[in-house]
Amino acid sequence: MRTKGLNVDQQGQVQPPIHELLACRWSPRAFDDRLVDTDLLRMLFEAARWAPSSNNEQPWRFIVATKDREADWTRLFDCLVEGNRRWAFRAPVLVLSVASMNFQDNGRPNRHAFHDTGLATQNLVLQAAVHGLMARQMAGFDLEKTRTDLQIPSGYEPVAIIAIGYPGNPDVLPERLRERELQPRSRRPIEEWTFSGQWGIPY
Repeated sequence: MRTKGLNVDQQGQVQPPIHELLACRWSPRAFDDRLVDTDLLRMLFEAARWAPSSNNEQPWRFIVATKDREADWTRLFDCLVEGNRRWAFRAPVLVLSVASMNFQDNGRPNRHAFHDTGLATQNLVLQAAVHGLMARQMAGFDLEKTRTDLQIPSGYEPVAIIAIGYPGNPDVLPERLRERELQPRSRRPIEEWTFSGQWGIPY
């Protein structure tokens, strides 16, 4: 497995030890502009395909735009907020995740749709890491522009835009973003959010 782009200082404190793939996954802003092979991209979506979902509904949808199809890529890029455009313009692949909000068999609302779309996305992100690719998920985009410009039908909700590509040099980033890129990763301790038996009792 390749973990290029994440140095030891950035990995953060992992205790107890977990699989290297999980410990080394991260969300960069510095991308190389090298294109990603189509067969490799299909592998990421095959990984997403095997995510678990409520009633095996598989509510996730993905709209993929690569830089070798400039009009498609630009249409998706233009939906990003300015703060994300400042670095995402180097990413060779942009993907919009979309959740189908109703069960297909009875039309009832699927309150697990976002959860399950997130599971599929995590499969995609981890498969990307196996192949030395990086993926950063973004909430910062114009929801209504995305619906209109990408012709998303009713009953479906845009979830996140994901930048995918090979790791690049942090020196290409503006200073403030470069500093954030090089900071050690951190997470809240398990005891803050995992409870034993009932709410508020640390596990």
